[in-house]
Amino acid sequence: MTQRLAVGIDIGGTNTSYGIIDREGNILAKGKMSTTEYADVNAYVEGLASKVRPLIDSAGIENMVGVGVGAPNGNFYTGEIAFAPNLPWKGVIPMSKLIGDALGLNCTLTNDANAAAIGEMKYGVAKGMNDFVMVTLGTGVGGGFVSNGKLIYGHDGFAGELGHITAIRDGRTCGCGRKGCVEIYCSATGIVITAEEWLAERRDETSLREHTGKITARLIHEAADAGDPFALELFAFTGRILGLTLADIMAICSPEAFVFFGGLARAGNILLSHVHKHMEENMLRIYQGKVKLLQSALPDADAAILGASALAW
Repeated sequence: MTQRLAVGIDIGGTNTSYGIIDREGNILAKGKMSTTEYADVNAYVEGLASKVRPLIDSAGIENMVGVGVGAPNGNFYTGEIAFAPNLPWKGVIPMSKLIGDALGLNCTLTNDANAAAIGEMKYGVAKGMNDFVMVTLGTGVGGGFVSNGKLIYGHDGFAGELGHITAIRDGRTCGCGRKGCVEIYCSATGIVITAEEWLAERRDETSLREHTGKITARLIHEAADAGDPFALELFAFTGRILGLTLADIMAICSPEAFVFFGGLARAGNILLSHVHKHMEENMLRIYQGKVKLLQSALPDADAAILGASALAW
């Protein structure tokens, strides 16, 4: 019997991951490329197609049911990416059509955090859960809200923008143009901004000082793992802001769990212990002790491309 397959593509703010996946979630082939090196979206799509086409040809295009794409500010209803602050292309991009045309397959698109939520719900720690929130901590902060077993898209396809809830009134200006968003504090980008600000303002002895101007979230994580007090304080500050935000989210949708995914989430309890503390201390009493904080059981790239591929069906 002919095996039916799908293409899953995750467009991230830094890198794009892609794979060929069967309906049981087995990844038969996968790869990765840079997102940021393409200033022109048409050049990006052609570059992506040049990587994905050989995988499709090897598996047999006649076996493909279609392509699913997860992308920042991706709209499930329209197939467009609209004003994504963490991508190099501005305005409204008809990405579903561009990729579908380039690969010669039907293409469906959704928000990248929603794609990760679908992957986690079908293949990961959220399997069997009807109510959970996927929290993606990468270049930006994304949210995938699942209620009563269904993703919440809203009437226009843009529901669930966890990263652009205001965490600090009149705070830093976010890439989206608003001030004080969760994303500008709690993403990999945000924790680096905090580190650079503190190093300019303070005189702490820290291994990060030798990297001033070139700090990454990975360096902060490594310093925290080594017991650097400055790096540990950065995670405490970031965890507090995220925990307060999740306490507010509890009052809206009362999920069974928050599932954490993405590069910054790999810090584990260095970050999540602070998230849990401040969330529990600041949520309504009726919610206390009820919600689980879970780390994705799927490798970073895999959850998103698995979820994206499921869109093809």
